[in-house]
Amino acid sequence: MTSGARLPPTLPLHEAYRLRWARRRALWRSFRSRHRMTKITDRTRQIRKNDLLCVMCVRNEAARLPWFLKHTRGLGVDHFLIVDNDSTDGTAAFLTEQPDVSIWHTADSYRRARFGLDWMTWLQMRYAHGHWCLMLDADELLVYDGCDRHDLHALTALLDAQDLGGFGTLMLDLYPKGPLDRCHVAPDRNPAEVLCWFDPGPYRASRQHPRSNLWVQGGLRERVFFAKAPSRGPTLNKVPLIKWHRRYAYTNSCHAALPRPLNHLYDGPGETRPAGVLLHTKFLPEAPARAAEEKKRREHFGHPDLFDSYYDRVATAPDLWRPGSRRLDGPESLIDAGLMPRIAWSGP
Repeated sequence: MTSGARLPPTLPLHEAYRLRWARRRALWRSFRSRHRMTKITDRTRQIRKNDLLCVMCVRNEAARLPWFLKHTRGLGVDHFLIVDNDSTDGTAAFLTEQPDVSIWHTADSYRRARFGLDWMTWLQMRYAHGHWCLMLDADELLVYDGCDRHDLHALTALLDAQDLGGFGTLMLDLYPKGPLDRCHVAPDRNPAEVLCWFDPGPYRASRQHPRSNLWVQGGLRERVFFAKAPSRGPTLNKVPLIKWHRRYAYTNSCHAALPRPLNHLYDGPGETRPAGVLLHTKFLPEAPARAAEEKKRREHFGHPDLFDSYYDRVATAPDLWRPGSRRLDGPESLIDAGLMPRIAWSGP
C-alpha cells in the first residue's frame, strides 16, 4: 500500500468489506479474461526489473500511435503492453513492428470487459507487479513540470523519495481554432501543435462515497456539450502512474482505483504534490466521423443513450474555440493556468 497518499476517512466495517470484495471480483474477472486474448507479439522477456511499463487498450489508432509512442518513449517508458480490440485500420500490423511493444488481440466487447479494464488489469497482474506502470489512451500525452529535462525514471525516483506510490493528472481537452474537420495532423506530427487551445477553467472537484474517488468536472466539454446537464460531463481526473501491485485494481479507467488510498494520491487542480496533465487530443479532424461510429457501436458509456446528443454535436464538426480560450505554450502555460504544480526537482 502506498503510504504517501492522504488517507481517506475510515469506513464502517460493512462498507470496507464490500469494497474489499469489489476489488477481488475485479481481479477475478481480469484473471478470467486472459483466455479471451490472443498473443500477437510477445516481447515481455525483454522486461527488466526496473523498467517502466505502459499498458493500453486500442482500437483503430493508426493515426495517433506514431507520435504517441515517440512522445511516451521520450518520457522514458521502456515497454508497452497493448491490447488491440479488433482494429481494422492497420493498428495491429504497425504495433507488431515496434521493438518495445507486446500486443494481444481480442474481438470481445470493450464495454462488457469493463471498458477494457479486465484485459489491461490482467496484463498488470501478470507483468507489472513491482513496476511503475502507466495506463494511457492513445489520445493522451502526459506532461509535467520539467518533463523536457527529467524523464519518468527521475520522476518515479522523486515519488519514491516522497513515499508517494502514484502520480495524478488532470485530463485536459485540447482543440483547434475553427471547425474540427478543417485542421490536419500527420501521424508523425505532434497533435498539440494544431490542437493548441484549452479551457483554463472552471473546474470543480468532489469526492465520492464510499470509494473516496475524486471527481473533477468542467472545462471544454461541459461548456460546449453538457452546459444544460453538467452532472453528465466526463470525469477529468486520473491517476495514470502507479507503482503497481498485483492486488491493485482500477475500477473506472484510471479515474478510480482500489484500495481506496490510491484515490488520494491526487486532489485535482491546485494540487501541491507532484502532478501533471494528460493532454487529451480527442478532437482531431477524424473526431466527427468517429463520433458517428461510436454512437452506433455503443461501447463507451454505461448508459449510451444519455450521450447521443454529445455524439451528434461532435459529428457536426463544431468550432470549440472562444475568446476565453488559452493557447498551449508548453508545460509552463499549464502551470500558469493553475492546472498543475511546479515540481521541486533537485539539481537543474
